[in-house]
Amino acid sequence: MPDESPEATALAMEQLLSIRGSIDNIDAALIHLLAERFKFTQQVGRLKAAYGLPASDPAREQRQVARLRELAIDAHLDPAFAEKWFNFVVAEVIQHHEEIAAEESGADGARS
Repeated sequence: MPDESPEATALAMEQLLSIRGSIDNIDAALIHLLAERFKFTQQVGRLKAAYGLPASDPAREQRQVARLRELAIDAHLDPAFAEKWFNFVVAEVIQHHEEIAAEESGADGARS
């Protein structure tokens, strides 16, 4: 039976706040890492648009899924979750690439 004394509850709350602070720091780091990742994928999108390459690269995406699933296993993270996360990010990246391509083709059309 858990200790429900005021002192034990206060200690538990202090520990909870500390753990949540760590979680908040990790969330902030993840957001910054995602922003950095998207900076690079924007560069990829501009290159693809400039050379008429498709927004999606299914072969690379398959290689990345396999790689990330292995990394997840090594990190004791559910590989299915890692794959879902990656697919979510890739869908956003592809949308950005398509938008960049549309902007580039619109800009080219405006110059003609």
